[in-house]
Amino acid sequence: MDAIDALTTRRSAAQFAEPAPDDETLAKILGAAMRAPDHGKLKPWRFIVLRGDARKRFGDVMVEAMKRREPDAAANMLEREREKPLRAPLIVVLAAAIKEDHKIPVVEQLLAAGAAAENIMIAAHALGYGAAWKTGAPAYDNFVKETLGLSPSDAIVGFLYLGTPATMPAALPQPELSSFVRHWNG
Repeated sequence: MDAIDALTTRRSAAQFAEPAPDDETLAKILGAAMRAPDHGKLKPWRFIVLRGDARKRFGDVMVEAMKRREPDAAANMLEREREKPLRAPLIVVLAAAIKEDHKIPVVEQLLAAGAAAENIMIAAHALGYGAAWKTGAPAYDNFVKETLGLSPSDAIVGFLYLGTPATMPAALPQPELSSFVRHWNG
């Protein structure tokens, strides 16, 4: 698949099945992520890989985090939170190790990590896998960050779910380019 096809045909998988990318394929995908634009060469991205039973243990972490945020959360909400990491056979938690007092603004460090996330999505698609980028309250939760070995100043940019697409949503119509572009001449 050429680059333009990968960019223009990618969409997030709705459901996943096995297999997930193996270690060799995942190394290619993460290698592509590390080619993201990176002003200042800070390499802010951090990749935490969850497979197998680690996803179940992470579900327990997500439940504990929800209980701390929402002490009155209903049992069915807690169970739904526990099941989220099991939606795909592989999760890459993509975080940005933020340097607060650096000449490169925090927003640019976050954008570099976001570009790395997009590269993961495109590389997975180009290699025949599906991906979906999720966030939600756990991405901003210090207990979740701490459990994953991150510092409170780090930012979880996304939980990237990867595997073989079991179902894909219908392709969205391509928006009219002219609705988003204007030319400025001074």
